[in-house]
Amino acid sequence: MKSSPSLKPGRRRLPARNVLALLSLATAAVLAAGCASAEQSTGATSQSPAGFQPVAQADGSPITVWADSTRLPAVQQYQKSHPEVKMDIVTYDGSANGSSYLQTKVQLFDRTGNGWPDVVFGSPTDVTWASRPTGPSATAFAAPLDQNLVPKQTLDGFAKGSLEPCQAGGHTYCMRNDIAQVVLWYNKSLMDQFGYQVPTTWEQYQALGEQVAKEHPGYLVGSIGDTNSQESYFWSSQCPAFDLVGPDTLKVDLADKNCTRMATLLDKLIAAKAVTTQGFFSQAFAKEGGDKVLMANGPSWYGQYLFNSAFKVPAGQIAAAAPLTWEGETTAATGNVGGGVWMVSSHSKNLKASTDLVTWLTTSDDIQANAPTYPAYVPAAKAWLANPANKKYFATDISDVFQKAADEVWTGWSNTRFSDATSWSSVVLPALTGGKTLSETLPQWQTAIIDEAKSVGYTIATP
Repeated sequence: MKSSPSLKPGRRRLPARNVLALLSLATAAVLAAGCASAEQSTGATSQSPAGFQPVAQADGSPITVWADSTRLPAVQQYQKSHPEVKMDIVTYDGSANGSSYLQTKVQLFDRTGNGWPDVVFGSPTDVTWASRPTGPSATAFAAPLDQNLVPKQTLDGFAKGSLEPCQAGGHTYCMRNDIAQVVLWYNKSLMDQFGYQVPTTWEQYQALGEQVAKEHPGYLVGSIGDTNSQESYFWSSQCPAFDLVGPDTLKVDLADKNCTRMATLLDKLIAAKAVTTQGFFSQAFAKEGGDKVLMANGPSWYGQYLFNSAFKVPAGQIAAAAPLTWEGETTAATGNVGGGVWMVSSHSKNLKASTDLVTWLTTSDDIQANAPTYPAYVPAAKAWLANPANKKYFATDISDVFQKAADEVWTGWSNTRFSDATSWSSVVLPALTGGKTLSETLPQWQTAIIDEAKSVGYTIATP
C-alpha cells in the first residue's frame, strides 16, 4: 500500500456534512462481508439507459482511493486484510462542510482525460453531479453500481430508503456508509425524577414541554438553533421543503400543513422557553446548558457525540425512544441528519477491486461493528448493535428503537444539488435570533430555498 499526502488540508467529518466542525466547537472530544465482482452478478441489471460501458479492464492494476481522515483507518484495514490489492490511498476533505473540491477535481480530470480516483468517499450531494457527465464529451464520474457491479441482493440489504440519495435515473451510483435516523432522546434519570412519561406523539411532546417550562423552568425539550435542526424537525414532519418531483424539478411548499404544524408547535415551545433557539453545538451551550436538556429530537449519533462527548452526561442516564407520530397518523416518519457515501469511478480500470473495496467498507461486520456511527447496511447494523461498546453508555437498550427508525426515514426530503443548511442558516436562524417566529419566517425560508434551487438549475413546481 502507498499512502499519499493529503490533496489539501482535510476536515474531519460526521454523518452530517458539517457535524464534526460543530462538535469541535462544543467539545474537545473528537470523532467522527460481502464481496462484489465486476463480472455479471445475479440480480444485477444488464442494460443501462445511460449506456454505461466500462473502460478496458486490467485485473490486478492498482486502485486510487480518496477518503477523509475519519474513514482512512477502515481503508487501511481493508488493505491489511487484502494485501494482494495494490492501493494508493489519499486523504482529502471528504466533501465536508459543503466543500466542492472533489467536483472541481473531477471536472479537471474530465478535461485532461486522466487522474480520476477509482474510489471516493463523499457526501450524498456529490451524487447529484457525479451521476451526470460534466460536459458534452465526458462520462458521468460515478459508475452505476446496479449495472453488473454489485449484486441486487446486496443493494437490497440496506435500510429502507437509505439508498435514495444514491439513485438517479433509476440507477444506483453509490453505497451508503452510515445513516443518522432521528429518534427522541431523553434523560431517563430526570424523567423518572420529575415523574414524566416519555411522549409518543408530537402533541404529547408539546404538552410535556409546556409542563416542563412551568414546573421546572430552565429545562429544555429541544433546540432549533443548529444548522441541521430543520432535518430533525421539519423533515420528521414530512414537510415538502426539498421535494424532487422530477430530475430537475423541485417542489417547495412551506405552506403545506406538514410544515405549518411543526412551525406552530415549535413556536409555542420556544415562547414557553422549553425549546431554545441557541444551538446545541454553539460554543457556550455545552458548558452552560448541557445538563438542562431533558429531551432532544435528533439523530442516532446524538447519544454518543452530544450527550456523552459534548454534554458530559454520566453513563446510564440517557435513553432513546421511537420517532414521534402525529395524532391521527398511524405510520411514523422521521428525518435523517447525515451519512456519507462511497462511489466507484466509471473510469476505473479495476472495477472488480474497486467495487469489492466499497462493498466491504459498507457491509462487512469486521469494520462496521466498530464504526463510529450507525451502519446503513442492515446486517452490519445488527453487528454494530451487538457490540457492547455502542450501547453500554445508555440507560436502556437502543437496539429496537434504532432499527425501527432506520426504516422510517421519510424519502420526500430529497437529495439536491445544494445544501438544505444554507437557507436555514442564512434566513431562519437569524430571524429566530431577532425575535421572529418560525411561522412568520416560513415565506422567507421558502423564497431562499427557491432562489438557491434556481441558481443551480432547478425548475420550481407549482404547489
